[in-house]
Amino acid sequence: MNTKHAEKRAQQRGIPPMVDQLLDLYGQEEHNGHGTVILYLSKNSIRNMERDLGRRPVSRLSEWLNAYKVKSIDGLTITVGHRTRRLWRR
Repeated sequence: MNTKHAEKRAQQRGIPPMVDQLLDLYGQEEHNGHGTVILYLSKNSIRNMERDLGRRPVSRLSEWLNAYKVKSIDGLTITVGHRTRRLWRR
């Protein structure tokens, strides 16, 4: 489930709904300490997608493999975007 803010940001940033679903299925979760979870596609996530979907379809999604999603603890999507920098983990 997405907030209106998340839907608007996805449209503005050109992130299709399918990428949102792939983040839910394959995304790696990182708790950021502010009551939210960040989902992104790591190298492991991408390998799992290639194993399940095939290498060629995943390579066609390369434009969106740097997408991320911020969710609240109860599962509501707050925002989505493209990573421009590395995610630093604690």
